Amino acid sequence: MNRKDLVETMARETGLTAGQADAALTAALDGVAAAVAAGERVTLPGFGTFERRSRAARTGRNPQTGEVLEIEASQAPAFKPAAAFKQAVAGR
Repeated sequence: MNRKDLVETMARETGLTAGQADAALTAALDGVAAAVAAGERVTLPGFGTFERRSRAARTGRNPQTGEVLEIEASQAPAFKPAAAFKQAVAGR
């Protein structure tokens, strides 16, 4: 499923026009991204939790040359699915 398919599904399920569903999806995704970027956790019961996780600095290796590299500490988005979502995916 891509964005267009999701917008069409949202429009069909809610009775919104495709344009309204696209605007709603954009607003929701922008809100989640902004909150996670600000360090907040976004919890959607039955679906999962989005959060920002810290990655420590570490030593890596260039696979082509074997050269040792220092990888800087960073922040990365993470998603932890809710139990209901895991069960739905597993077909239970």
